[in-house]
Amino acid sequence: MTRGEPSDASEHDRRIPARQVAPQAAIEDHAVIGDGRSAALIARDGTIDWLCWPRFDSAPVFGALLDDARGGRFAVRPVGFAGARREYVDGTNVLRTRHAAAGGDVVVTDLLPVATGEDHARTLLPEHELLRVIECVAGSVEVRVLFDPRPSFGRPRALRAEGGVVRAEQGAEVWILRGASGWRARAAGGIETTIRLRAGERSVLSLVYARRDPAILTPLRDAALARADATVRWWQTWSSRLRYSGPDRDAVVRSALVLKLLCFGPSGAVVAAPTTALPERLGGDLNWDYRFCWLRDAALTVRALFGLGFEEEADAFVDWMLHATRLTRPELRVLYDVFGRIPRRERERTSLVGYAGSRPVRLGNAAAEQFQLDVYGEVIDAAARACREGRHPDPETARMLRQFGEFVCRNWQRPDDGIWEGRGRQRHHVHSRVLCWVALDRLLMLDARGDVPLRRDMREKFLTNREAIRHEVQARGWSSAKASYVQTLDGDELDASLLLLSWYGFEPPASARMRSTFAALDRALGVGNGLLRRNRDYDEGAFGICSFWAVEHLARGGGTLEQARTRFDALLSYANDVGLFAEEIDPATGRALGNFPQAFTHIGLVNAALSIEQRERADAAARRSRASAEPPRPERGLEGR
Repeated sequence: MTRGEPSDASEHDRRIPARQVAPQAAIEDHAVIGDGRSAALIARDGTIDWLCWPRFDSAPVFGALLDDARGGRFAVRPVGFAGARREYVDGTNVLRTRHAAAGGDVVVTDLLPVATGEDHARTLLPEHELLRVIECVAGSVEVRVLFDPRPSFGRPRALRAEGGVVRAEQGAEVWILRGASGWRARAAGGIETTIRLRAGERSVLSLVYARRDPAILTPLRDAALARADATVRWWQTWSSRLRYSGPDRDAVVRSALVLKLLCFGPSGAVVAAPTTALPERLGGDLNWDYRFCWLRDAALTVRALFGLGFEEEADAFVDWMLHATRLTRPELRVLYDVFGRIPRRERERTSLVGYAGSRPVRLGNAAAEQFQLDVYGEVIDAAARACREGRHPDPETARMLRQFGEFVCRNWQRPDDGIWEGRGRQRHHVHSRVLCWVALDRLLMLDARGDVPLRRDMREKFLTNREAIRHEVQARGWSSAKASYVQTLDGDELDASLLLLSWYGFEPPASARMRSTFAALDRALGVGNGLLRRNRDYDEGAFGICSFWAVEHLARGGGTLEQARTRFDALLSYANDVGLFAEEIDPATGRALGNFPQAFTHIGLVNAALSIEQRERADAAARRSRASAEPPRPERGLEGR
């Protein structure tokens, strides 16, 4: 996704007023809840320190994750807090946290209620709602509630508290919190109150957002609990459709739930992460906005969704992808917003401290303006995968795909910014060349299937260019000195993206060159326990998806099943306590780095698991075949007759 080259941090230090960086919850200490339109991050202590409404890429209403003093938060924590254990309700994105306190224990259930179109047609529901259900399960507990919304990292809001209703406004937007009373103002901003509960007692907090007044306010208590139960049932119904019988099913289910949470329901787009500016290097400037949709993820996402049996989500994603690409064809952008539009330009919020002092905080992503040739292969391969699942492009889509092929033929020899989106000079990346080969190879396959018919002259052009790309990559993308494919033509740097050569079928995983490439990458970029850096260009952690690519390479024939399983199990140990991964992992500490949770990493986990499952089936079938081919053993007592 990315990333970009490091910039001069001292320049930002001069522009940002010095402020003490308050201790913050570790990235991996967060869990996520969502409703397919937005998402909230919740720290282990019960603080919501990130929530963007109404969409993933909207301005945050709670943003303390990126600036403790200016960001705002919504905290629910028992007085005398002594630790917490948490888990998701089985098969859902509903979080349940048990807090220990001096006087007893309290369980907080957090969710963004999911409502279908039918639900909205049947009854009036708020545009967006956050429910926090607080239940005392032992003893007697005082629970402190802090409510401090700061839309767009703004000044403390003037909050109107009347009885049990708190109201905040900004322009046409309104936020209404209900379920508690006795609010008192805080000098630092926001308001707080204390809720006293004894064993068996419950309190429900409902925060509603609307872009117009009056906001729709639904009943609390029993009605709110019914909405919570309906949300649990909705998620469990969805996750029960998952088809997977391989190893570590719980991790695969959690990854599927993360992907569904990051699917923007109205369009089918999958955002890379619900956060911006979480650092890939603590204290550094590798801080990017991931609340958009990357075409690069297309083929990997489609394979994961179809592989798990989620055809509806896969179809919706392909439809979004084809809609977005129509808007800029034949040139493709690297990323789009959830509606398939070009996002606003990247800008820096220099007044914000950033997570753990990592700055600048960026909103928007300049990679949208980059030239990346690999996206053509990703889009066409995703369309081809959909065709193999029985979907057939309409004439206009087929015409567009042919236009992409023509563009590749005209431009594949150009340098580009590459998969990692470096912000330096463009180069001739081997991965980009191979994805150009993929684009033409899949179009020829679609032609042979009759899905995207090609004229004879176009077919010959695609064949000629496909073979020219293969010849160039094999001649100039291979280093005899490194005994490996390399990052750029005629170069000598290694890059984990080279593992995708076998994933896309450019080289068989068991070929001598791919085995040698894997060994070279593991020696140069491996940091132990299955972790793999993407390359040596950046001072950062091990890359989650690159580490799972290594598992896939082994499972698909580049190694043994045991090797793949061993690496896979090692990587799973880096998930946090509720099964979530960020973009990167600090190999020295195991801490999460980068935006969180990261779709790319969870896609990598799913595809690695699917490859292991397929390898297990293939190996079992081979064993049965060998057994059936063996001559029958003579019956006991008949030997020598």
